[in-house]
Order: sequence, then C-alpha cells, then structure tokens
Amino acid sequence: MTSTVSRPVFDRSFEQVPEQHRCLALAYDPMTIARLEQAGVAPGWRCLEVGAGGGSVAGWLAGRVAPTGGVVATDLDPEHIPPADGLEVVRHDIVRDRLPEAEFDLVHARLVLWLMPERLAVLDRLVRALKPGGVLQLDEFDITYGPALLMPNPAARQLYETFLEAKRRLMLRAGADPAWGRNAAVAMRRAGLVDIDPWPHVEPWDARSPGVHLISNHTRQLRDRFVAEGMTDRQLADVRALLAHPGFRATSCVFYSVQGRRPPEEG
Repeated sequence: MTSTVSRPVFDRSFEQVPEQHRCLALAYDPMTIARLEQAGVAPGWRCLEVGAGGGSVAGWLAGRVAPTGGVVATDLDPEHIPPADGLEVVRHDIVRDRLPEAEFDLVHARLVLWLMPERLAVLDRLVRALKPGGVLQLDEFDITYGPALLMPNPAARQLYETFLEAKRRLMLRAGADPAWGRNAAVAMRRAGLVDIDPWPHVEPWDARSPGVHLISNHTRQLRDRFVAEGMTDRQLADVRALLAHPGFRATSCVFYSVQGRRPPEEG
C-alpha cells in the first residue's frame, strides 16, 4: 500500500478529533460490534478496517480473530489508532492507494463512503478486496432524517432546523451524500454482493447522548463550512448551548449497518 492523501471533509488536524472519535465509539460501537458478531467474525479471519479513526473497532476485531487471524487498519491519519496484537496500522488513502484483491474474510468501513464523491468506485475496490464468500459491512448515515421532538421554545426549534439544513447543504457541497445510508444496500447489490442485509437504527437524543456531543463537536470542526452556508459564530454557539440544554429532545439521524457477501467461486 502507498500513502497519497486526499482532502477530507473534516479537518483532521482539529484539536477535538480525539473527542470526535470518543463520541463515535460511544454512539455507534455497540451496533457495529453486534453486527460484526452476527457476521461470524472468528479466530483465523483476515480483516480490513477502512477509515479506522480512533481504532476502537479495529482493536475489537484484533481480539476477536486472535491468535491466528489478523487485522489491517487503514486511515489517512492513523496515529490515533492504538497498537494491539495482530493489528497492522497503515496510512492509506482508500480513493487513490491500491488494495490487495481477494485477501480478506471481512472488510468493514464506518462513516467513510458517505463522505466521498468517489464512493461507488471505492465500493467496487472493497468488494474486490474480499475473498470469495467474504463479508462487507458498511455502517453509514442518512442525515436527511432527524426531526426535532421537543425544544425549549420555538426559536430554538427554528435554530436547530436551520443548523441541520446547513449541515446537509455543506455536506452536499463537499461531495458527500447525505442519504447514502439508505442507498448503500442497493449499491452493494449492484456491485455484485449477495445476501444483502440492511439494518436501520434510530434513537431518541437528549443532551446526554453521545451522538449529540458528536454534532456539537461538528459546530467547531466544520465551523468554516457552516459559515460558508450562512451561519454565524453566534448561531453556532447558540446551537451548542441548545444541544446541552436539558429541554432538548430530538430523533437521531438514521444509522444503517448493511452487510453483503461476495459470492463464492463457482465450481
């Protein structure tokens, strides 16, 4: 693998990246891991974790496939991935750098493809990286859904809706697909996978929810992009205050965990 780098949507040098990783793990590791268990990940498996972030899933996989298996964890910025037995950490641009073909029993990517204009080409590469019979699991957002349920006042509701709409616009402008989560299953079938199994997940959000802490972090990490969409620093500060308010209630966006299997070789 080589190591050219494309520009990500999120500022990877931002000082709160570790907090982003922590909130992602708290919010989504339970469903991700439950689905990986369902896929049958076992000792001896060879796994690829794409866009490993803080490394929580890669570390879990390494423990699961030990002592005879192994995990390759890739990221544009891999220094946040802690070492573990059986874990190989690689700086890698999934858009530009090559992947070995027909090598992995499992390929997993969480919240990676939805951010990429090249998502369909990357999906094809992930499919080719699977051994015949291997499993691809994509965990992705659909941020077009996530209504306010209860706000402290009408102005707060309007502010929250303005924030969500600005986030959808900035993601589109950056080349992301805000609805990719619900489209991933069809894309995986078109890429040649079988036994496609999409699981959607929504939950109630309040000020204590890790997902709410994550989007509060986004008001800082994506500050320049929000301003380009017309939001002010005062509005972004007000969003953070709203997200921390005990009267805040909303529905999460939809988190889709989609599995598919590369067909076994015929004959």
